[in-house]
Amino acid sequence: MKEIEEITKELIDFRNARDWEQFHNPKDLALAISIEANELLELYLWKNAEDAKTEKVKEELADVFAFAFLLADKYGFDVKQIVLDKIKQNGEKYPVDKSKGTAKKYNEL
Repeated sequence: MKEIEEITKELIDFRNARDWEQFHNPKDLALAISIEANELLELYLWKNAEDAKTEKVKEELADVFAFAFLLADKYGFDVKQIVLDKIKQNGEKYPVDKSKGTAKKYNEL
């Protein structure tokens, strides 16, 4: 997908201009995704979802995406394909006739 490739190139150019690739091994990128996801969660802590500041949500979500794209690049993953594959896999685990309208895990359906 052209857009994902463009985003990934911009991220790599940004990173390389600052000599940060040395810090971007798969383990640390995975940790960064988790940390940024927790910063996203913190925006909702002790408040109603609609009270979270939209601009901050956007910033933290962008951080999660950025590190995820960089991690995918490290492994040579095609982001579009791995997401489509996961949707197919989830479709098999959660057939509509059993999972529609319920939050039960696939092994409880």
